Amino acid sequence: MAPRVVVVEADGGSRGNPGPAGYGAVVRDADTGEVLAERSESIGRATNNVAEYRGLIAGLEAAAELGATEVEARMDSKLVVEQMCGRWQIKHPGLRPLAAQAAGLIGWCAPGTATRWRSPSSSVPGWWRWGCTAWT
Repeated sequence: MAPRVVVVEADGGSRGNPGPAGYGAVVRDADTGEVLAERSESIGRATNNVAEYRGLIAGLEAAAELGATEVEARMDSKLVVEQMCGRWQIKHPGLRPLAAQAAGLIGWCAPGTATRWRSPSSSVPGWWRWGCTAWT
């Protein structure tokens, strides 16, 4: 089977912090830019950071459903990217289960999963990006 390389663009936000919140995620073919999947949801009252994580999770779930073997995620949340990289601690107990869920999705291609992290993105100003690559 040929590798399926995708780009996940995810974002979340709340009006107030906490406040009414939601997220959106788009999965694109990395070569053509074709939209392969879209996810969005209103998640009720939540913080901005919870909404950001929920967007990432939705995008990674969609990528896994498509059989992606390599994912580059693009987000404007420095907090989520730095926490997923392991450079920042996850101090808020409400974010720990979301970070664990996202980390579990990154490992869907294990064993043999390697992660490469890059930030900030030079190709898309204001976006942070990182990737997970699987070798079998």
